[in-house]
Amino acid sequence: MKGLPLQRRTLALIAVIVPLLALFIYVGLRSGPLAPVAVTVANVESRAITPALFGIGTVEARYTYQIGPTFAGRVRRLDVHVGDQVRAGQVLGEMERVDLDDRVRSQGSAFKRAEAALSEAEARQVYAQAQARRYEQLFTVHTVSEELVTTKRQELQIANAALSAAREDVDRARADREGLVAQRSNLRLISPVDAVVVARNSDPGTTIVAGQAVVEVIDPKSLWINIRFDQISAAGLAAGLPARIALRSRAGASVEGHVLRVEPKADAITEETLAKATFDDLPDPIPPLGELTEVTVDLPALPASPVIPNAAVRREGGKVGVWQLVDGALRFSPVVLGASDLDGFVQVREGLRTGDQIVTYSEKALTGRSRVKVVDRIAGVAE
Repeated sequence: MKGLPLQRRTLALIAVIVPLLALFIYVGLRSGPLAPVAVTVANVESRAITPALFGIGTVEARYTYQIGPTFAGRVRRLDVHVGDQVRAGQVLGEMERVDLDDRVRSQGSAFKRAEAALSEAEARQVYAQAQARRYEQLFTVHTVSEELVTTKRQELQIANAALSAAREDVDRARADREGLVAQRSNLRLISPVDAVVVARNSDPGTTIVAGQAVVEVIDPKSLWINIRFDQISAAGLAAGLPARIALRSRAGASVEGHVLRVEPKADAITEETLAKATFDDLPDPIPPLGELTEVTVDLPALPASPVIPNAAVRREGGKVGVWQLVDGALRFSPVVLGASDLDGFVQVREGLRTGDQIVTYSEKALTGRSRVKVVDRIAGVAE
């Protein structure tokens, strides 16, 4: 009879422990470490994709003109400022003559002296030539010695050399004079094309050397984008492909353009392919030089093939693949990927077939032993 209370206590304890144990197992299977992992799935589709390249570039000017004098001098005036639009042939500024008039007069005098020396050399040459001819005739009748004839011939050679030197002196003096005259007529700084002033390097009163740029202008029609693409994904990039150019200063809007050329030399340090793109229609107002741009280049469409979302691709054990659901069981399937587009899809060349079910997103990292539960959406994941 004493065993009855003990038996009752044991049964009561079992009645309490068993529900608790069941509750623990239930909770563990539903929300604990043994709970199934929530996943979203997608089916492998066969579809054509239009691959695209994405690159970062900067706005640059294809044609830049640095305008300055061809001689050393002092800036007299400048009529333009940075940002001004100018016309071809418009006077942008002017240089001071300084001592240019005196130099022109001095060179004119030198030219006249060279001409006078040339006239004298011509006269001496004519005289020496006549003398040489006369003494040769006298030598034929044996009235003068051979030594005297030789002397006259040498005098003619000297006169010919002096004449050649005098002619060169005249040509040199003429060129120097014409150069100074041209400099005097080039005192004005003139824009060669319709342009925009991007730099004003000197102010009136500044002394500059020959060839130094006073004003820098660009042809706005020559603006282009210097773009960098990752070499890994740059296959198929070619001149003429359409491009969408997004300027940083104009968020949410893009400008149509096209690839002008692919540079034959890549950047070996950053492993990037370089290219140039131009605007189909120049934006108004024109973007500033150096502005960053995001450029998307559409490549030719590819034939239909199995594709999957990029989000499904995983790397496990050094292999690229996807988590695949086969008859409700989870397994990792290595794949060989092809081209991708900017809509988030990538081609599968090997490893999957159309209709296969794969995991796109998971609540946490998966393993081969993970239990999964397919849901329509995972909280906190943007699909």
